[in-house]
Amino acid sequence: MTDGGERQQEPLGTVLVIIPTYNEAGNVKAIVGRVRAAVPAAHVLVADDNSPDGTGKLADELAAEDDRVHVLHRRGKEGLGAAYLAGFRWGIDHGYGVLVEMDADGSHQPEELPRLLTALKGADLVLGSRWMPGGRIVNWPRTRELISRGGSTYSRLLLDIPVRDVTGGYRAFRAETLRGLGMDAVASQGYCFQVDLAWRAVKAGYHVVEVPITFVEREVGDSKMSRDIFVEALWRVTAWGVGARARRVLDRVGRTARGVG
Repeated sequence: MTDGGERQQEPLGTVLVIIPTYNEAGNVKAIVGRVRAAVPAAHVLVADDNSPDGTGKLADELAAEDDRVHVLHRRGKEGLGAAYLAGFRWGIDHGYGVLVEMDADGSHQPEELPRLLTALKGADLVLGSRWMPGGRIVNWPRTRELISRGGSTYSRLLLDIPVRDVTGGYRAFRAETLRGLGMDAVASQGYCFQVDLAWRAVKAGYHVVEVPITFVEREVGDSKMSRDIFVEALWRVTAWGVGARARRVLDRVGRTARGVG
């Protein structure tokens, strides 16, 4: 499921790269330019959470110069998950066939996007993976690497997801995959949002593929990672895992009781 095996799929359609922003004035022009250079046919949607530093205005200027760049102005900072869900809905409403998640800070390399899109031709969802052979990280302290690896391993084992990098945020979805994931029921944020969508995709039987990526720590601006994001991910994943295991036990008990009866 995770790193090979293609099957025939419908054509991909037009690609929309969704880039959530909050105070990314130092990065937005560069990342949009790199996306447009890497995949010239792709469109870009900057989903800005009313950044105080003027990121939204800079994005408007880019959109005025390039009709394949669009801006979604949001009321305020509501979290990564909410920004992506708004971007997904915008993209689906506008008829895009592929929706891509990409960070604004350059940690996700736009030059690697063609490989994700190639893999998506035989999949429903493609995950860029730091923790599979060929994947790597650049300029991360050892402690952050251990936390990220540990969080992904904990989520994978507890939720029984056959995905190496379940918390990663560089992803390419087919639009029909997102339609089938029940986006209206997604309330998680931050890295927990990424776990949530991957788990939903696996449970729904979608074909999920991982491809190796190089993740580069941001050089400009501040990381959005916080203690609250980490705590949310920990308690939500734990609750999901415990709940899923309890349901399986109850289901086995019910089947046994029916068999005895």
